[in-house]
Amino acid sequence: MAQLIENLKIGDAGVDIPVLAPAVNGTSKETEDSDDDVAEDTPAVAKRPKKKQQKVQTDPPSIPLSQLFPNNTYPKGEEVEYKDDNRWRTTNEEKRHLDNLNGDFLSDYRQAAEAHRQVRQWAQRSIKPGQTLLEIANGIEDSTRYLVGHDGLTEGDSLIAGMGFPTGLNIDNSNILKVDIGIYIGGRIVDSAFTIAFDPIYDNLLAVVKDVTNTGICEAGIDVWVGELGGYIQEAIESYECEINGTTYPIKAVRNLCGHTILPYSIYGTKTVPFIKSDDMTKMEEGDVFAIETFGSTGSGRYVEGGEVSHYALRGNANTKDLTLSSARSVLGAIKKNFSTIPFCRRYLDRIGQEKYLLGLNNLVKSGIVEDYPPLNEKQGTYTAQFEHTILLRPNVTEVISRGDDF
Repeated sequence: MAQLIENLKIGDAGVDIPVLAPAVNGTSKETEDSDDDVAEDTPAVAKRPKKKQQKVQTDPPSIPLSQLFPNNTYPKGEEVEYKDDNRWRTTNEEKRHLDNLNGDFLSDYRQAAEAHRQVRQWAQRSIKPGQTLLEIANGIEDSTRYLVGHDGLTEGDSLIAGMGFPTGLNIDNSNILKVDIGIYIGGRIVDSAFTIAFDPIYDNLLAVVKDVTNTGICEAGIDVWVGELGGYIQEAIESYECEINGTTYPIKAVRNLCGHTILPYSIYGTKTVPFIKSDDMTKMEEGDVFAIETFGSTGSGRYVEGGEVSHYALRGNANTKDLTLSSARSVLGAIKKNFSTIPFCRRYLDRIGQEKYLLGLNNLVKSGIVEDYPPLNEKQGTYTAQFEHTILLRPNVTEVISRGDDF
């Protein structure tokens, strides 16, 4: 995690976005001073009610969303109407009624999505050559905890809201950085990723992968077969090529990665969306939440595991009765109380005060109680990019919940 991004230097941090000084008694300071020139026998004029000063987010983000949205109403994502045989859903009164019953579900998701937009847009502005990946991850995660109002330092606090998984950072050839962020409220996880290039010669690759991700979103919907959707993604991405440093590369879909459903407190559900055409006739269904993503590569189109394990997650149905190692039982208790089935990393265990837990953690992995996730890598010299959004298959419309002005 402490790998250095070459030639980068971070700018100043902790600077608030300017906010106008509030009026005094509903009038500006200039107006207040001018009252001295008014004769004392002038009839009194009713004072205007004070106008509440709207809070403005700081840079980096530190004001909780609950203060920026005091009525708990958060922006909708992009709504995409169903097409073809499902077009009727958009205007059907029964489906609209069902959609209106999902108030808490949508509120949690939209709050998590707004936190995601604010954090990632700050990250896109602030990430500069010279930072370590650890510095970048800590900045994103600290800002997220401020926004959702839960620092996760007291037992169970991080189960209310926080990071949906440790920030995923992967750098190619010191110039292309993939950033994958998950944020949740009440177990509702928003998973969205973007790629930054520190040299414009890679911009075409990024534009291609972003466009193909949008193709996947447009073709997704209720009753769509996931294998067929993978075919649309593959056809779109393999129709492109890009030129880098005078060499033209065909762009390939990464064959052994996929999009996926998201369940409460679980980043990986039971359905997957491949990046290539397959015979999988599993259908997308009403109420499903999907992470639609695309990895485009100039290399072989296949990732391999390699490097130190970066993420862990508790298996929800694991049998823990035969666990005998005391250190394993101790760290398992901490995992259940602080993360449940939400992915975590060793930094997170350090942060909540766990000590001498590595032997116990390794025992949990060996016993099949905790799953480990090593980093995934393409071959050296390959250029890859990733973009991802979370979509909700609502009864009457698809909502791209994580959509923002940035992508």
